[in-house]
Amino acid sequence: MQPNQRIIELDRRQSEAVLTWEEYRERIVSPARIETGRRNFAEGRSLLERIGARYSVSPRVVVAIWGMETNYGANTGGFGVVEALATLAWEGRRAGYFRGELISALRILDAGHVAPERMRGSWAGAMGQPQFMPSNFERLAVDFDGDGRRDIWDSRADALGSIAHYLSRHGWRDGEPWGLEVLAPGPVEGYGTGTKRPLREWARLGFRRIDGGPLPSGDVEMGLEEPRRSTGKVFLGGHNLGVIRRYNPPINYGLAVGLLSDRVA
Repeated sequence: MQPNQRIIELDRRQSEAVLTWEEYRERIVSPARIETGRRNFAEGRSLLERIGARYSVSPRVVVAIWGMETNYGANTGGFGVVEALATLAWEGRRAGYFRGELISALRILDAGHVAPERMRGSWAGAMGQPQFMPSNFERLAVDFDGDGRRDIWDSRADALGSIAHYLSRHGWRDGEPWGLEVLAPGPVEGYGTGTKRPLREWARLGFRRIDGGPLPSGDVEMGLEEPRRSTGKVFLGGHNLGVIRRYNPPINYGLAVGLLSDRVA
């Protein structure tokens, strides 16, 4: 095995490309992605209902993360995972982390969950339809179809069940909304980004739905969230937005998953 120079190039330039929130939202929550998500949601409704019932997680959020990560399984990455992780462990910028992930990947192969030639993923070693790193696979991937293998590459049941299990283990609260886009009554600086208040309190302060209607009633606590590199867009985000961001931390990722989940179902 030799170091893959393409992987090193991608690792060193990953922070260069930055999009505004509006550009990111247009690209990610696109009509094509929404339509494909709706079709997959409808076709897989029975499976998704069983996954949702077992893990007490919203099936539409599971579908949205699947759509965000790999365009519903269509783009799972073309790099050999062992080669990618060995290259990054050798290159040295985060050698300890990638060495650990490499050992996890070898254990997954040893257990027979996937054939070596099928273990493909991103340049950073994220694998399969959910884009799990090998250590996350070991901790959180599930054999939902019951065939004895945790196959997040070719088994839709295992892939979607694993996403749901990930969210469940990170504290998903069944029945609570992730959040919503809102209209603020004025400049938001004085309200405190992330400060939690019940929805009724945000309504009392003059916040309204993006369509101008009243906020949902109830005592669910939500915090003010502003997308990065945005032109004044404002959201209220609940506990479950934080859980989505455990999957991938950037606020724009979490908000895009939430919006996509609203539209696919």
